[in-house]
Amino acid sequence: MDITKELANPILLWFLVGLGMFLLELVSPGFFILFFGLGAWIVAIVCYFLAISLNAQLFLFIVASLVSLVLLRRWLQGFLKGFVKAEQDLNQEMDDFVGHKAVVIERIEPRKSGKVEFNGTPWQAESSETIEKEETVKIISKNNLVLQVKKL
Repeated sequence: MDITKELANPILLWFLVGLGMFLLELVSPGFFILFFGLGAWIVAIVCYFLAISLNAQLFLFIVASLVSLVLLRRWLQGFLKGFVKAEQDLNQEMDDFVGHKAVVIERIEPRKSGKVEFNGTPWQAESSETIEKEETVKIISKNNLVLQVKKL
């Protein structure tokens, strides 16, 4: 058996190209190369049953890849990502902070943030008034990692 003759077989070549693209998909970001691997395997299957020219093989590869990309990508993405049982309520996080009390551990001034301790954790805090260390404050809002507070 001559290895060069086997490697010139279009069925084997398209199969190996498809396999290589599937493997490349595993290490690349996105979800794109898989469909070109699928197109290569479609060409390998067609070449198994029909003897077609190289131009026809390339045309079939492009068409099969693009059609599978357009028709299957969204469906497969949803299928592979899984399903979400519950979504986080964005207002729930605010409820964990707003209205609760905290203790100032670093003085807060109107244009200079300080720190408060809330639930045993120090937080950056801002206020429109000066608040001294050790005072108790009420959290009125939260902006990312900064709490807006006011005197009780």
